[in-house]
Amino acid sequence: MADQSLPRTGDAAQTATVRRSAGFPAPGEPLFRSINRLGLWTLYMKEVRRFFKVQTQTIWAPAVTTLLYLMIFTLAMGRGGREVLGVPFASFVAPGLIAMGMINNAFANASFGLLGGKIQGTIIDYLMPPISEGELLAALVGAAVTRAVLVGLVVYGAMLLWPGVHMEVRHGWAIAWFGLMGSILLSLIGVATSMWSEKFDHLSAVTNFVITPMSMLSGTFYVIDNLAPAFQAVSRVNPIFYVISGFRFGFLGQSDIGDTNEAVLHGAIGLGVLNAVLGLGLYALLRSGWKLKN
Repeated sequence: MADQSLPRTGDAAQTATVRRSAGFPAPGEPLFRSINRLGLWTLYMKEVRRFFKVQTQTIWAPAVTTLLYLMIFTLAMGRGGREVLGVPFASFVAPGLIAMGMINNAFANASFGLLGGKIQGTIIDYLMPPISEGELLAALVGAAVTRAVLVGLVVYGAMLLWPGVHMEVRHGWAIAWFGLMGSILLSLIGVATSMWSEKFDHLSAVTNFVITPMSMLSGTFYVIDNLAPAFQAVSRVNPIFYVISGFRFGFLGQSDIGDTNEAVLHGAIGLGVLNAVLGLGLYALLRSGWKLKN
């Protein structure tokens, strides 16, 4: 009787064959026939609600910080009617500050999700749901971009009321494209940082020694023509420089990378290609389970 209750090897093999012929995967093998829209939307909303619950810290505080930058640099460098690129200094620096606020918050949001799960022991909530690695990445990046856009809109609205700042939209496509590409770029870097980091000290190191220098040395507060040739070359390999310059072009019609749509288009294409490469590389890392399943 006991022998009859045990599954036979032949029966197991026959069952597996039947399952494969019927289109079912082997036990334990994930199968995604199409996009899990419900799972993708659920994870996206989870991440959005996470930062929206503390919107004072995640949206309004960054906006206030950006406005303080504007006030300090305008008082320090904008006196005496100083102009840069033919516009008052306040109008020159304002678009760069909006873009910088957007990308910094995109990084902050994306870099917390997986790291917080690893530290709090809830990483299984990201790995066990029936969503693919691409859907996981899309949800994390999408939530980070949402936060970036909200911060950008808040700062833009405040700057419309700021005395001495003129925010006329000249090239809407450049504002939308460079704002979106910059947010996606820093979101991807944030997810990669979240995967690599084991504790918040690792995240702080990347923020302080990589993201902050790249942001501050991106031409937000100056034109790179004022720099020595060596530092100009360094600036031109900084992708955030193209984000700031392209975003500024959308408002002023001129920037460090060109004064025409054709000139700025090269930077736009380059950012798109860079994001595609980073996205594919990060997707491969997620599929491998690097730093997540060990």
